[in-house]
Amino acid sequence: MKTITELKRMKAEGNKIVMMTAYDYPTAVFAEKSDVDILLVGDSLGMVVLGYPSTVYVTSEDMVHHGKAVRRGAKDTFLVVDLPFGTFRGSQDRILNEAIRVFQETGADALKVEGADEVLDTIQLLTKTGIPVVAHLGLLPQSASVIGGYKVQGKTADAARKLLDDAKMCEQAGACMIVVECIPHQLTAQLTKAVNIPIIGIGAGAEADGQVLVFHDLVKYGDHRLPKFAQSFSDAGVVIQDGIASYTNAVRSGAFPDTQHEFTMKEEELLTLYGGEHE
Repeated sequence: MKTITELKRMKAEGNKIVMMTAYDYPTAVFAEKSDVDILLVGDSLGMVVLGYPSTVYVTSEDMVHHGKAVRRGAKDTFLVVDLPFGTFRGSQDRILNEAIRVFQETGADALKVEGADEVLDTIQLLTKTGIPVVAHLGLLPQSASVIGGYKVQGKTADAARKLLDDAKMCEQAGACMIVVECIPHQLTAQLTKAVNIPIIGIGAGAEADGQVLVFHDLVKYGDHRLPKFAQSFSDAGVVIQDGIASYTNAVRSGAFPDTQHEFTMKEEELLTLYGGEHE
């Protein structure tokens, strides 16, 4: 398993970091066998797995349920779990109770929180408690409705300067890594130089220290629209759809099941069952 120290060394040495989302046991198994560096149980599971219209409906119970499954499938991969909407704001006691529960029950190596400003105190609080924190800047899905939807962030000089300052403050607060989403690639290049912790991009260009993709986008699994910044590296959806259609046709035509799928009973048992009347 990669450690935080090793991930920082990868950044320093210019070795790209591979992060991927996972929400269940089999996906985690495949990812670990494929040498993915970091698995993220993102609250994106609300949209791509649970069918919600946004991530704000995801609960801590959801994150724990899916996080535990991913940990079982990838025992030797660095695991990050999102803290869902609303759980990392409020009183320190409330934040700690939510964070400790998710951290302990999932076996995560770090928790991810969105935003800066008022979230900086949360990053510091969790880090001091012993919970590594991954920050998330740029487009923040949990608060996308406030800015009017999913829009590229940091496009003006002032907005870019704010993101640079936020990244530095997240590092100072104790963040071990930062995910940046939907920002100009030129800004990503500046961010990677501005901090000593890994910058993981999604829709942020090749200049990031690493990349993260949603599993369902990566393998084209699901009926959602593929974001502009994502690329599919296989088309699992077509294979799955064809398989289900073939199964449906086989059952309706009587081709499945056939004799190779059957179990048999000894003739003498059949005679006993039918009282000797079986032909």
